[in-house]
Amino acid sequence: MAPGHMIPLVDIARQFARHGVKATIITTPLNASKFSKTIQRDREMGSDISIRTVKFPCKEAGLPEGCENIASTTSTLMYLNFIMGLSLFQNPIEQFLEEDHPDCLIAAPQFSWAVDVATKLEIPTLAFNGSGFFPLCALHSLMEHKPHLNVESEMEEFVIPGLPDTIKMSRQKLSEHLMDEKDTPVTAIVKAIMRAETTSYGVIVNSFYEMEPNYVKHSREVVGRKVWHVGPISLCNEDKSQRGQDSSFCEQKCLDWLDTKEPKSVIYICFGSMAVFSSAQLLEIAIALEASNQQFIWAVTQNTINEEQNEWIPEGFEEKLNVNGRGLIIKGWAPQVLILDHEAIGGFVTHCGWNSLLEGVSAGVPMITWPLSAEQFFNEKLLVEILKIGVPVGSEAWSNRTDSTVPINRKDIERAVTKVMVGQEAEEMRGRAAALGELAKRAVEKGGSSHNSLISLLEQLRNAKITSN
Repeated sequence: MAPGHMIPLVDIARQFARHGVKATIITTPLNASKFSKTIQRDREMGSDISIRTVKFPCKEAGLPEGCENIASTTSTLMYLNFIMGLSLFQNPIEQFLEEDHPDCLIAAPQFSWAVDVATKLEIPTLAFNGSGFFPLCALHSLMEHKPHLNVESEMEEFVIPGLPDTIKMSRQKLSEHLMDEKDTPVTAIVKAIMRAETTSYGVIVNSFYEMEPNYVKHSREVVGRKVWHVGPISLCNEDKSQRGQDSSFCEQKCLDWLDTKEPKSVIYICFGSMAVFSSAQLLEIAIALEASNQQFIWAVTQNTINEEQNEWIPEGFEEKLNVNGRGLIIKGWAPQVLILDHEAIGGFVTHCGWNSLLEGVSAGVPMITWPLSAEQFFNEKLLVEILKIGVPVGSEAWSNRTDSTVPINRKDIERAVTKVMVGQEAEEMRGRAAALGELAKRAVEKGGSSHNSLISLLEQLRNAKITSN
């Protein structure tokens, strides 16, 4: 129950339903409200899809009432309580599975117990990680070979062994949970998630073959998993402005502003729904954007602003933007897919979350990579070194809370913005990104790689049902 998992999972459920499968989404009342209108529209159009809600046991989990999404947690303790609290769903979910006995269960990774419950009831389970093939392969290699234990410092680079490409990483770019050899509550959760993935029927991945062909093959032949690529799932959602939740900004106002700009002349900045930046870091970004002379749209979520609100904005900054039309600041959730798809967008500053990465790829725009946590430093490697459509801003250290790290300075930000937006190298990068965007669109069309993969998955599930009967 986090935006990065919920949004693609809901879209995947909708795709299943469009292919004649009855789909039921299980979530909590507060989370259901974010996409219930979309599901109702699908039902009215003939899809057999529904939502079933289970009350989130906030009090029993040690959380305040209404904290039903990881995006609502504000500390490490709250985050841990939230993850531990997910086990309290086991009994009601098991009761539901016994009553309805579905032909398949797709579970987000934090519900690691779901595989055991479904196995007991002889229901195949598909794991959904919310990430891509490359980061999953890199993580598998790290956990198997542990090269990070053979270096002497946090900054020393090591090669991740066994991958199709030579990929170097340092310990400071890895989650502390990966490096901790001791048994802690968090490492126990990570191990349970990985065990659930390996014991499931297979893995469903929001990616497409043409973007990561070597890693689709590596997943199947080296890691040894059944995998199906069904993405980019965002391209299967027609309602681009309301994807995830209601936009805090009038999309028409945003489009009207973009319509006044030349093609590929605007850079879009957004760090997802979980980032928490210090006012010092936001100030560095603002000054860099002003110095770059590039036009921009900057989505600053409430989590990003934190309690400091507008203290980070340089004096007269917004007034100058309004006068010369150089920039637009969106405070809150932005219609990201709608923005990225506009022809005026020429680059994207991203935290390298998998959903944002795919949305950038699908829109055919090069990216400035600013990884923060989760698997985002792996995703940066994919964009910069393998696909060659990314420019790193210089983020060097993994951190759950980015307001506790040393700010990346304005010169590095300005350099990266200029490199993506101006010059021959920018043009070449933009060409590669555009070509990849076309491949993404073809992948989800009838006869495309992801469309065929989904059809193959449904056929295998139907055959598995016939065999079990």
